[in-house]
Formats: sequence, C-alpha cells, structure tokens
Amino acid sequence: MLDGQNPEDLSRAVAILRDGGLLGLPTETVYGLAADAEQEAAVRQIFTTKARPADHPLIVHVADATSVAHFAHEVPDFAQRLMAAFWPGPLTLILPRRAGVAAVAAGGQDSVGLRCPSHPIAQALLRRAREAGVRGVAAPSANRFGRISPTTAARVVDEFGPALPVLDGGPCAVGIESTIVDCSRGQPVLLRPGVITPAELAQACGQPVLRPSELPDAAPRASGTLEAHYAPRARVYLRSPTALHQALADGPPAGQRWAVWSTQAPQGRPAGLDWQPWPSAPAEAARVLFAQLRAFDAAGADAIWIETPPPGEAWEGVGDRLQRAAASH
Repeated sequence: MLDGQNPEDLSRAVAILRDGGLLGLPTETVYGLAADAEQEAAVRQIFTTKARPADHPLIVHVADATSVAHFAHEVPDFAQRLMAAFWPGPLTLILPRRAGVAAVAAGGQDSVGLRCPSHPIAQALLRRAREAGVRGVAAPSANRFGRISPTTAARVVDEFGPALPVLDGGPCAVGIESTIVDCSRGQPVLLRPGVITPAELAQACGQPVLRPSELPDAAPRASGTLEAHYAPRARVYLRSPTALHQALADGPPAGQRWAVWSTQAPQGRPAGLDWQPWPSAPAEAARVLFAQLRAFDAAGADAIWIETPPPGEAWEGVGDRLQRAAASH
C-alpha cells in the first residue's frame, strides 16, 4: 500500500507506471487498475489481470486537456466545450484516435476514451508521470471483469491481493464510474450515464445529447456498457416499492439470508434479513452504491433486494448500475 500523500510513495507509483507495471489508482469515481496506455505489454496485463476481453476498450486518463491531441486527431467544438465544463471530473469523451497510439488500450478501435480525473492524488500522479514520459494512463476499474467496482484502496487489495501496489487516496467521492459521451460521430451521444445528467451535458455543449438508438450507425464499444456488469456474488433483484413490499410480506425462503435496500424499513423484520436505508439524494446513493453491495456480500447475503430508484435524469447513473448488476445472474 502506497500513501498518496507521501511524495516518495508518489514517486514510486510513477516509477511503476514508467517501468511497465500495474498500479491501483484512486480517482473521484472508483479505483482503477492503471498502466502506461502506450506500453502494449503493460496494457495487455490489465486485460489478463481483470480477465477482461481484449476487445473491450479501456479509458485513458490524462493530466489535462493539453494531452488530448497526443491521443485524438480530432476534437469537435462541442467536445471542447464539454472538456471546459467538466474536466477535471467524472466525464469520459470518445474521440477519433490517432493512428499508432494506444491501440491496445482502445480495444483495436479507431476511437479512444479519454478522461481527466479530478482526484488530487490522481492529478498529481498524472502530471508527474507525464514528466517521466507517460502521456496517459489506461485505468479501468480495479476489479475482476463484471464485478463490483472498488471505492477504497482496501477493496482493491481484497480483489487482487497484496502483490499489487495500490496508491491509497481514501474513499472515492463520486462512487460510480464516469459519464461517457461519444464525440466521434459529429454529435454528442450518451453511451453510459453517470452523475453528470444529459441536461447538464446539453447545456454545456450547446446542443442536444442523443442516445445510441437515435443514430443509424453503431456506437463504438465503451467501458461498462455490457448488459450484465457490476455484480456482487449474491443475486440482485431490482423491484418496485409495491413488489418489494409483497416479497417482504412473503418472507425469505427457509435458510436464506436476504439483504434489503429500500427507503422504508420492513415491518416485523423477518429473521435472516439485513436492511439498510436507501439514500434520498442521488449523489449520496451513487457514492455508497458499490460499497453497500460489497458489504451485503461480506455479510453473507444470498440475495439482495433493492428498491427501484426514483425516475429522473439525476438517478439515471445509479439505476443503470443496478440494472446491470441485476442482469448478471
């Protein structure tokens, strides 16, 4: 475990990336499994370590917008406006990739996902790494492919063991992965919702943000967009308040441990049921989402029943992660 506040440990982390190693990296969204985006052997090791398909692209993290031109050969005006509004921050932009740059990290596509994280330790690392010749860092979430993303350094160690060096930056403030906007097809297209809403994106870039179904051509592949993803070991059931109330009235099957995450505490809580209150604010729900799923797993839950989040754009990122978690079994 490396202390992100310690300059010597930060230098060690930069050396690990420069020398082709892997590193657990804190960001404001979730912890990433990081490597120099232009060292093909290191990037392939990310795929191997996560058991991630090699054609499922990784997001490249950069220190600031000045590094974008190294990876992308075209940045539309609306993409520049999005960078100005939300970078550093939890926004990934898919841009046309420069030939010969970060091909393995991009999953072989002619586009590349770029993000500038706002976490101060990630910022310090990326700036110092750039000085050492590392222009960008490929960093998908630091978990086995398809499983729950980690939001603390300790969870990264739980996932991959103590041999992986992890730069500890404390708990992640956002808690779910970045919003992804495809900027490679002439119009902004939302590929993955996050804590930045479509309305906020549209206001910043000055035009509507489309959905993939609104364009005739296929969207590029992007991180975290598979139907089944973000899954705990326990099976996740996403239910309306009415359906959840009925399930609680029926009670869990004999011998099973249930976990329930809902706005109201179950009446006459049956034996073997672990209830936690559902946060009323979407930002707080996002921040604790993955940590709570991991906590239910650690407590030995056989099934996790979760109340469907309220409607509205502000809850879309949380709802997206829960729907994918529920589709994983």
